[in-house]
Amino acid sequence: PEFRRLLAVFLLNGIAAAVPATLLLFFIDDRLQLPASQGLFLASYFAAAVISLPLWLRVIARLGQARAWGLGMLLSIATFAWAAALGAGDHGGFLAVCIASGAALGADLAVPGALLAGVIQRAGLAGRAEGAFFGWWNAATKLNLAVAAGLALPLLQALGYAPGQRDPQALQALTIAYCLLPCALKLAAAALLYRHFIATPP
Repeated sequence: PEFRRLLAVFLLNGIAAAVPATLLLFFIDDRLQLPASQGLFLASYFAAAVISLPLWLRVIARLGQARAWGLGMLLSIATFAWAAALGAGDHGGFLAVCIASGAALGADLAVPGALLAGVIQRAGLAGRAEGAFFGWWNAATKLNLAVAAGLALPLLQALGYAPGQRDPQALQALTIAYCLLPCALKLAAAALLYRHFIATPP
């Protein structure tokens, strides 16, 4: 049961992260109209994730694993909520979004696997069933990407956006899918994390 609860958090959080990854180039090209900066934005995102890892380890030592992960989720929510206000030519603003969301990704990299290891140990299955647990975990990772694409792309089409469109209605649809949908999913993941791993620790 504890693994299923953790997997639910992991799935919601993973889909929330995969949605903007799926739509990133659309947002850069059509909403921001900065196609020449794609490489810089991507590089800053991944660099921030790597650089933030030692900082997250300190946060984990101070607050604990679950609270640190929740803090990362809140950082991501605040970042994408702010990104919803950006418009054409907001180069510096979106660079800050990439850095902040990359830093939030550091928590996703540092915490979930450690929580999973704790679940396996508390179940008394260490050394016996890790393969099954990590098999489901890796399957969930792949599923996140598929669900994100299957959720975001039809939603965009239903809201009236297609790549290359820059009329206000289409750009609003893109903003909803890229910025606000991940916020809603992250909030749901954070609520589950708080309920099952912070308010009532295992």
